Amino acid sequence: MTSSSDSRIYVALVHYPVTDKNGDTIAAAVTNLDLHDIARACITYGVQGYYVVTPLKDQMTLVSRIVAHWTTGAGGVYNPKRREALERIRIKADFKSAVDEIEKKEACKPKTVVTSAREQSGSVPYLYLREMLKEPKPFLLVFGTAWGLTDEFMTEADYRLAPLKGVGGYNHFSVRSAVSITLDRLVGER
Repeated sequence: MTSSSDSRIYVALVHYPVTDKNGDTIAAAVTNLDLHDIARACITYGVQGYYVVTPLKDQMTLVSRIVAHWTTGAGGVYNPKRREALERIRIKADFKSAVDEIEKKEACKPKTVVTSAREQSGSVPYLYLREMLKEPKPFLLVFGTAWGLTDEFMTEADYRLAPLKGVGGYNHFSVRSAVSITLDRLVGER
């Protein structure tokens, strides 16, 4: 695949607009585990940036404090490997701001790829996207929290990735597990 230095892959963890178990659009809370575990998966697989998207000011403040502790505070001194991973986190109030930042850095708009546990018409399989990622353009893999991204949000993406499937009917991974599995399938060694 690509080395981490020439990767043009980014990850966004979207907390709004997502749905709750009743299908209502909500802003979900940020969790500490998602920050740490997804950042560590991102650096492991050469992801260039990890965007945490939430419009909630108190959640943005919380993320900033956690990241600062592990990047410029005592946590970063104690655990440099954790610091290196969490330095990839960028906090944005909305998804467009993440796309705009990547476009500015890369000099072209990233192709957006949304994920879902639900079957979506027109979904692309992992092997197809794995081949596309070899192209010299940026891609932004988008994961939703709570019960997933809203349908409206997903219709605006360039691609919809086929859902992860296990061996039974249960299909509700934690988002940090879904990110790790997805990155391994897309850019892991084969």
